Amino acid sequence: MIEDAMRSKVDIDGLLTLSAVAAHGGVTRAASALALSQSAVSHKILRLEERLSCQLLTRKAGAPILTDAGERLLGYADRILALHDEAVAALSGKSIAGEIRLGVTEDTTTLGLSRILVRFANLHPKVDIRTHVAQSLTLARQIADAAIDLAVMQIFAKDSLPEDVLLDRERLVWVQARDFEPNPDAPLPFISFDPNCFYRHWAYEAVTQTPYRLRTVLECASIGGVRSAVSAGMGLALLNERHVGPDMVPAPPGLPDPPDVAYVVRAPAVPMRSAVAALRREIESEIVQPAMASRM
Repeated sequence: MIEDAMRSKVDIDGLLTLSAVAAHGGVTRAASALALSQSAVSHKILRLEERLSCQLLTRKAGAPILTDAGERLLGYADRILALHDEAVAALSGKSIAGEIRLGVTEDTTTLGLSRILVRFANLHPKVDIRTHVAQSLTLARQIADAAIDLAVMQIFAKDSLPEDVLLDRERLVWVQARDFEPNPDAPLPFISFDPNCFYRHWAYEAVTQTPYRLRTVLECASIGGVRSAVSAGMGLALLNERHVGPDMVPAPPGLPDPPDVAYVVRAPAVPMRSAVAALRREIESEIVQPAMASRM
């Protein structure tokens, strides 16, 4: 029995490798991020599988990277790694330090991001996090230019990158007030986020393939402002499902079906500093794993 327990032990290095494979979308990218050879990463995963007597990676083209067992272990791995880093920082006196330039969209604050940032700041008092709120298209440009270190933002799910950390996925829907009656002879009044909103860009292009036309009657960067305008009957809008209120109904039939949106963490294509990597891991472990557990 003792021999079985010893054989089943997993090490931090193996869990770190598994987490990297999941976060970067495969063995090859994980090897690059960890500064290891692809064969070394594969060996670490194989050793982990042998110790646990289960398959963790699917190894099939087009299939999800992790098996069901791999997904379950990843949930534990991220929590163990976070506690490991916390223990090392607390006991070794070698705390991480530096500045993190973080960009977020307003909608991501509903994921509990503020609570995570407060906890991270308490754990790592030598890290200075400078956070600003902007639209996703702005953050995507800043990430591409390495003007910020990390972005928590919305994108269309189909536009996600292999190296993105997927936090959640949600439907996007057309909505209007219950008593709203559009004029059939006029363009549909459209309530929009600001001109840099990718919802708006998609809507105007997609509607050209239908009999409908749109006319923007309100631009507002705030989710609360858009919801209030819809509820008041000013027009229709595109909203994430979580923001649809009881006084809203689906917009007229015949409008194009919107793509799903995804909440992701994205980093520039540059070497990641330890402070940035720690924050990304903290966000992933606090948001992704609880969300996965709630769906099981």
